[in-house]
Formats: sequence, C-alpha cells, structure tokens
Amino acid sequence: MIDDLYNQDILALSAQLQNKRLDMPHGSSREVSKLCGSELEIDVNLDGGVVSETALRVQACALGQAAAAILQDAIIGANLEEVIDARDKLRAMLKQDGPSPSGRFAKLALLHGVSEYPARHTSTLLAFEAAVKAVSDALELSE
Repeated sequence: MIDDLYNQDILALSAQLQNKRLDMPHGSSREVSKLCGSELEIDVNLDGGVVSETALRVQACALGQAAAAILQDAIIGANLEEVIDARDKLRAMLKQDGPSPSGRFAKLALLHGVSEYPARHTSTLLAFEAAVKAVSDALELSE
C-alpha cells in the first residue's frame, strides 16, 4: 500500500523541485512540521495582487516535495484567494475525504492517497501553509 503512495508521479514531481531564493522578495515564509521535521521556505513577488515570481527551499519527504513542486508550477498568476482555496481544499481532501482541488491546482489530486496516512498530512500541506503566509505578507507590505 505504501508503494501506491510513493508512485512514479509523486517521485517525478519531487525530483523536479529545485531550491532557489529571490533576491528581494515581497513576501517570505518558513514553516516546519513538528511531527516529521520537514522544513520549507518560500519567497514570492507580486504584480497587481497576483504572484509573479516564486522560489522555494524544501527539506521534506517525497510527499512534501511533490506538493511543493505542484505549488511552484501553479502559483504564478494566482491571487491570495486562489492560494487559500487550494490550501483549504487540499486539507479537506486529506482530512475529510473532500474532493480534489480543481483549476490551476488540480494536480494536487495526485496526492489523494495521502489521506490514508495522517502522519503525512502536515508535510503535504506545508508548502500551501507557507504560501498563504508569504502572499499575505507581500500584500500587507504593498499597502
């Protein structure tokens, strides 16, 4: 059953992630999972209230890395409401058997199997928790 969790799609996503920084980000956030020790930092720049640039630094399991890679691929052009919606739908999918996120974050459906492993929920959500904070911070600074 664990082999289904760490399938080829998840492993391919985790392998594509590259750790980078933005020189002068509009917003940043760092999140750490107390349960497993996964760490994630995200930088974002905004243009007109939407994410125009992002960079991630991730030390997490393949599931956390896969979620971060999906975020990195889909966040450009997203506004705060879309990022919050994706985080909330991902959480509901994992914890309440909710439907998979749709739209720009539809690839999160690949992580549906994580719902059966509560110990993995926190690391899977880490990138989206951090992204909401970083985008929120960037918006506050721009006011």
